[in-house]
Amino acid sequence: QVQLVESGGGLVQPGGSLRLSCAASGRIFRINTMGWYRHTPGKERELVATITSGLSTNYADSVKGRFTISRDDAKNTVYLQMNSLKPEDQALYYCTANVRGLGGGVLVLWGQGTLVTVSS
Repeated sequence: QVQLVESGGGLVQPGGSLRLSCAASGRIFRINTMGWYRHTPGKERELVATITSGLSTNYADSVKGRFTISRDDAKNTVYLQMNSLKPEDQALYYCTANVRGLGGGVLVLWGQGTLVTVSS
């Protein structure tokens, strides 16, 4: 089975930093785009950042300049470095990946989420 497992969430004070990790495993030929979403109850799911196989990146305006997305294709892993965290960054963060499987099909994968809590 192809799956994503994320980690790195936790409790941090405003102004602090966290690094989230997301590792893909399974019958993967190539990972195209990887990214991070976040969701807080009562709000719509928000796309935080994406990174393509060519290392092109995009960020939500709310995190631009504070968050950095990167990837390590040797490990099939994407990272989200979060600096200068604000209370509004508190959310459940989900990793996602667009993957070409060994059979040639395209899969969209979602991790189970990792919780980021920013104290007030």
